[in-house]
Parts: sequence; C-alpha cells; structure tokens
Amino acid sequence: MANLYSRHLYVRIWLAVVAGVVILTLTASWMVRVATESERDRISVLPRTVVVRDAEDRVIGSGQATRVRGQGLEFDLTLSDGRALTLQMPPRDQQAGPASRQAPPAWRTPFGFIWMIALVGVAVALGVYPIVRRITQRLETLQRGVQRWGDGDLSVRVPEHGDDEVADLSKRFNAAAARVETLVRSHKSLLANASHELRSPLTRIRMGLELMGTNATPTATARDEISRNIGELDQLIDEILLASRLDAHEADMGTVETVDLTGLAAEECSRVGAELDLVDGTSSNGLNVPGVARLLRRAIRNLLENARRYGAGEISVELAVDAQSAEVRVNDRGPGVPAALRERIFEPFYRLPGASEREGGVGLGLALVKSIVERHGGSVRCEGREGGGASFVIALPRAGAASL
Repeated sequence: MANLYSRHLYVRIWLAVVAGVVILTLTASWMVRVATESERDRISVLPRTVVVRDAEDRVIGSGQATRVRGQGLEFDLTLSDGRALTLQMPPRDQQAGPASRQAPPAWRTPFGFIWMIALVGVAVALGVYPIVRRITQRLETLQRGVQRWGDGDLSVRVPEHGDDEVADLSKRFNAAAARVETLVRSHKSLLANASHELRSPLTRIRMGLELMGTNATPTATARDEISRNIGELDQLIDEILLASRLDAHEADMGTVETVDLTGLAAEECSRVGAELDLVDGTSSNGLNVPGVARLLRRAIRNLLENARRYGAGEISVELAVDAQSAEVRVNDRGPGVPAALRERIFEPFYRLPGASEREGGVGLGLALVKSIVERHGGSVRCEGREGGGASFVIALPRAGAASL
C-alpha cells in the first residue's frame, strides 16, 4: 500500500479528498456537540418559574424548575397552604416502558456517530474516485508520451482534450515536440546534403591534381578550375554555418537597427549591374525597416546572384511600400520557375530539374533568404513575370522591432 501511494498520483489525490471530508465531518460534529452541551449548561444554570393551578384554574402554588445533570428536571414547589413539594422528571433514557420513548430525530443515524462517519467516507470515496482517476489518466498519458519522445520517437504527440492546465501542458508539449522534430530533420537533411555537396568540388580538385601530374606545370585553366572549386567549398561552408545559426532561434544574429533598404539595395545593384526602381508613390523614408543590416544585405545579394546566374543578363530591383511592410522585388528574364515548384526552391540544396552544378551555387542561397526574412518577421515568395522570367519578392514589416 505504501508503494502504491508513493507511485500513483491519483491515489494521493483520492486519499487526500477522502481524508479532508472525514476531517471536515469530525470537526463539524465536534462543534455541534460542543454547542449542544453549552446550551444545556446554560439552561441548567438559569431556573424557570413554575405555576401550579387546580382544576378550576386557580393558582394554588408556585416554584422553580431546574435541570440537574444526569437526573433530568427537578421542580421545587410551595403550595398556598405552606406545604413544600419536590417533583423530579428523569431523563428520557431512564423512563420506563417503550411507549414513553420518543423517536430519534430524522438526522440521527440508527447505528451511531462512528457509523455515520464511516458511511460518509465510503460515499465520498466511491464518488470521488472516478473523477480523480479521469484527471490523472490524462497526466499518465502525457507521461508515457514524454517518455517515448525522450527515448527517441520524435513523432509522438499526446491528446489535447479539454481546456484546463493538463490540456494546455499537452498543447505546449506537442508544439515543442513538433519544433524539435522539424529542427532535427532539418539538421539531418542539411548534414546529408552538405556531405554530398562537399564531395563534388573535392572530387574535382582531386581529379585536377591527378591530371596535372607530379612534375607537370599546372596550366592557367587548371589553376582557375581548382581556384573555382576552392571558392565553391568556402561558399558552401559559409552558407552551412549561417543556415545552422539561423535555425537556432536563440542564437544572437547581431544588433537590430534601422536599415535603409534603398541604400542597401543600391549598393548591391551596383555590384551586378542591376537597375533599381522605386514604385510610383514610394518614398525612401518608408523603406526603413528594423533588422540586422548584414543579414538583409545577404538576402538581397543572394537573390541578385541567383538572378545573375539564371536571368539571361536582364536584372532589375523594384522597391515599394504599403501600410504594413516594405517590399523588395528582384526581377529577371530567365526561364522562370514552374508554379508547382515555387515553394520547393526555398528548401536547402534543392535545384530545379535540369540545373547544372557548373552554373555555380550550392542550393542554399534561396533557403538562406527565407530563413533571414523569417527571422525578421517577414516573408519571401516567387512569382511568375509577364513576358517570361521570375520575380522574387521580400516583404519586411515596417513597424516594431523584429525578434531575432
């Protein structure tokens, strides 16, 4: 019994409720008994006047009635002729004959006070047990789910019935479990794809070194190829590190300040020879957003590099504002992105069908853009462009500091 009490919460709650009811009943009964005895003592201390009348309703004597503990009522009378009389009325339980006994009050049990307490305790125990058991069963379900999740089954979710504290705890656990599962899957995918992407430039470097031979003088083409592959490796490592930091929301990404998107976009457009336009009615003052300048610069640069790589030379950037956000639109005249794949291109290491590694890039550029923008509380999307090509649109909130 002691082991059962220590291990099961529902037993503790059930016994606590039963014990509380029993203690309450005992206390109430004790208070009633004390009050009753006090009233009896008060009555016994204060005598009452008694008047004696004959058959013709004439007063023939008077006296006092007092209560004597254990002996009932006692009447001390003095008649008009001077005689003194004493009458006694014994307690009810001392009166002879069953006919003289009165029925007990309706609230008094036939088995006595102890049996009344026992019956109350049994009734409470039977009534409270299913309620307590139902509550603690949900806690046990949550406990089993947490244990399975801790053992490595990250897909475990627990029921979210009700709207009390247990249901709120279940909802919070499910949300945390989903978040952790997403992060683990993301990191596994990142690691697997990174290992694949690292092999490609390393293999090309190794092949170039073998073709060069031990004594051969490396040609300019071979040196350029090795240099390009080393640059690709450096870019890949840099983007993998940044992607990992962006996935960890608790990581400090830098100081949040007011960033001028007009100046930032102008600097990046000058690097690739892109045109910069302000949509009619757009003021440069409205293009100030809270954020980390180096991250926003990286997002715009990645979009411009992506447009330069696939955009057939014509690139433009449009800036616009509305009541809630500032938009940066990067346009190109490349082959465009099929509507069914406009969400997938933001996945890490995803390349469109037919894309070649020789075109450059490691498949992380657009994924980093999405991570950076979402860390700033914004969104990014891909749209088709009239006349051919694609438009990548970044929307950033204008008011309020982003949570980075």
